[in-house]
Amino acid sequence: MKLKLILLFIIIGLNVYAQNVVDQIAAVVDNEIILKSELDYQVRMEAAQKKEDPNTPGLERQILNQMIEEKLAYAQALLDSITVTDDEVKSRIDYQIQYFEQQYGSKEKVEQIYGMSIEKIRRTLEGPVRKQIMVQKLEEKKFGDVSASRLEVEQFFKKFKDSIGVIPEKVQIAHIFIIPKVTEKAKEKYKAKAEAILDSLRHGADFAEMAKKYSEDPGSAAEGGDLGWVGKGVFYPEFEAAAFALKPGQISDVIESPVGFHIIQMIERRGDKIHVRHILIKIKKGDQADLSAIEELSSIRDSIVKGYNTFAYYAKKYSEDKNSSIFGGDLGTFYLNQLDQSILDIVSNLKVGEISYPKRYDFGKDSYGYHIVLLEKRIPQHQASLETDYPELQKLADQYKKQKEYEAWINELKKKIYWKIML
Repeated sequence: MKLKLILLFIIIGLNVYAQNVVDQIAAVVDNEIILKSELDYQVRMEAAQKKEDPNTPGLERQILNQMIEEKLAYAQALLDSITVTDDEVKSRIDYQIQYFEQQYGSKEKVEQIYGMSIEKIRRTLEGPVRKQIMVQKLEEKKFGDVSASRLEVEQFFKKFKDSIGVIPEKVQIAHIFIIPKVTEKAKEKYKAKAEAILDSLRHGADFAEMAKKYSEDPGSAAEGGDLGWVGKGVFYPEFEAAAFALKPGQISDVIESPVGFHIIQMIERRGDKIHVRHILIKIKKGDQADLSAIEELSSIRDSIVKGYNTFAYYAKKYSEDKNSSIFGGDLGTFYLNQLDQSILDIVSNLKVGEISYPKRYDFGKDSYGYHIVLLEKRIPQHQASLETDYPELQKLADQYKKQKEYEAWINELKKKIYWKIML
């Protein structure tokens, strides 16, 4: 089943792209319309992702049908009174904005690419995101519990066995993960640097110039620390509490957040929104923190190899990956092409039952730790079988069943909700 997740950056792109197009209506669905410019943009994006010609016969109609299905589902969500809270919308938009910033490197780069401020991007996304969540909630309500029985899995496998073909090599792995800890001595060093900057500001130094010179926030330093207009819920709680307590022109004390030490200046306030700038001094872990994490993991590895206790025991006790530690560090079974390159490099050199030496693992911008990896099982490439691959076949059969039920549902919606293709 295609439970569609709309790529939000496409929505932003539409606003820019559509400005240069003389629009016509491609389709009408209930009280919603689909513009030709929207359709053209979606076709171009789909073609780019699949590396095919956007003029491929049938592609435009395929995309248009998908867009119509989305509108039909939204119309039904309205009829079913599916509700979405402001917090749900805000959380989804926050996630998408973070994705943009990680993808393009900074807030300023995002604004440059899309030709609008972050706040305008947020406002632009609000309506489409609310609709998207409504549709997802409705589809989850209708199809979330749909699953194939054992008999249906067997029938699915019999029908599609030749199509499934060879199952690539798989590995089952587990890990113990530790994040290097910043020492209090290191924190005091960076706090002292921030306090020295604050002292200069209170003795007349220009805030914008000091931000350009010292701030380690790549998204705002070049702009003199300017963070633009924002409402509540955008910043870290510690930062927000201090920022909203300031009066225009006032400078805060040194404020600590999870990313470092901030000095904040209020520029202007309008109702529940503020315009502030800041100077960020990041807390860097340093070589000693990394070395301590590596030594701890090496000691754990030695204890397992010597048989003092099991890998699962130490994972539950020491691993800081809370999603896997409760399962003894088990990460699951993966095809090799599903693995992060750094983990693939480790697994490729392990025999079943072996544990790697500590290796660095990066899991986000400026976020990393160290882990040891256990290769629990290696399943060579083989022809698909119910005995060996039942969990994967179950998932495929579930998806197949959901897709069939989804298609039947859409056909029912088409009978009771007005829609028409205008091209």
